[in-house]
Amino acid sequence: MENCCHKTKERSEEEHKKLINRLNRIEGQVRGIRGMIEKDAYCTDVLTQVAAANAALNAFTKELLASHIKTCVAEDIRAGRDETVDELVATLQKLMK
Repeated sequence: MENCCHKTKERSEEEHKKLINRLNRIEGQVRGIRGMIEKDAYCTDVLTQVAAANAALNAFTKELLASHIKTCVAEDIRAGRDETVDELVATLQKLMK
């Protein structure tokens, strides 16, 4: 993982597949929400589905962030690249807006 955190990240086949599957489900949820709007679904029903899509996206974010910290951040710190901590802090600030 030499290029880790420098614009690319090598992921195991399993990690890659897991993340893509999550994104495919989220994409399906968003398409479903669009379909609900197109069919004039009741507002609270749409909002319930939006909340579910948000929860799925948050779960994806948590999984990706945990992986990033365990691999990229840990490796960079071990290699003496302390600027990665600043990058992590900036990323967390963006996520918490």
